[in-house]
Amino acid sequence: MALSDLFTRRRKAEDADNDTGPVDGPVYPTKALPKFLNSLGSRPQPILLDLGPVVGQNVTFFGEQLGCKIFVENVYKDIDRHVREGKLEELPAFLEKRFPQEDGSVDGVLCWDIFDYLDKPSAQALARQLARIVRPEGALLAFFWGIQQGTPQGTPPPPEYTRYVVVDQTTLQHRPYPAAAGKRKPLLNRDIELMFAPLRVAEQFLLKSNVREMFFRKPR
Repeated sequence: MALSDLFTRRRKAEDADNDTGPVDGPVYPTKALPKFLNSLGSRPQPILLDLGPVVGQNVTFFGEQLGCKIFVENVYKDIDRHVREGKLEELPAFLEKRFPQEDGSVDGVLCWDIFDYLDKPSAQALARQLARIVRPEGALLAFFWGIQQGTPQGTPPPPEYTRYVVVDQTTLQHRPYPAAAGKRKPLLNRDIELMFAPLRVAEQFLLKSNVREMFFRKPR
């Protein structure tokens, strides 16, 4: 590992320590993460894009497991900023220009559940950009909630994001933290598949935690 890479990982870990919110949370199994890791494991020094937020434990985990170079682009903060400034209608155009990476330059993307918080135009804009930068035979991991949530009175739950912390290859800890935007209506599988084209769903799993894990690959 180059000294610059070690410095980058250490700096990101320090930034993560400044994140607010609880440092614990429920732990759930993951079935798609091992598929994602296996798809990148054979590549020498793969490039990994994480849509945020920065989690020091994750930076260390992926660095050690894959020997990869990690870029963290916290799109959750972008959503919050547009909500607070009353400029949500500008978010699709912002996302179209959000990523400086060249076409086909990234081996893997960690979306987490970012698409749950986007309206349709914004989701389509982000998916187009991610499909653009993923290399042929590259991988993308995304989570989607499966069922509309609400209180017994039928009102939506308070807005919050989830920081997904990798415990090991098959386990994730879910750490909630405040959000400016709540989750949108759950997306249908067919709409998701069309949105991510030309990426294809290699495998998907509906977990007891009400999370749909979807593992995408880009054809050669």
